[in-house]
Amino acid sequence: MFASLFVLLYIGHLLADYPLQTDHQATHKADRSAAGWAANLRHATTHVVTCTAALTVGAVVLDDVALSAPMVLAALLWIGASHALIDRRWPVQWWMNHTGQTSWAANGGAAHVDQTAHVLALALAALALAAG
Repeated sequence: MFASLFVLLYIGHLLADYPLQTDHQATHKADRSAAGWAANLRHATTHVVTCTAALTVGAVVLDDVALSAPMVLAALLWIGASHALIDRRWPVQWWMNHTGQTSWAANGGAAHVDQTAHVLALALAALALAAG
């Protein structure tokens, strides 16, 4: 069940991060202002909505997906919160600065570290859902 859940959450993530993310959200979600937080939270909400839809479809269509409502709620809260934190950008910058990746960060590596952090958060959510 873990693999099915992970794929469903990853599809939800890709939809929210690429075709459903507005230019305004992408540009301003890390701004240190009320408008930045608003853009960030709208984007994180999109992740929660798309992952909810993906899990719903999976639960209806796939035989191996059986979900507990409290665990789904916890997983979706985790997805929204972790996505909002990672997209503030400072956690990725902090990581790269403290792990000897400053050159890679200056040459476009931050986007890869950002996506790796998101995928890790999704994997943890899928594990919790599979265990619950």
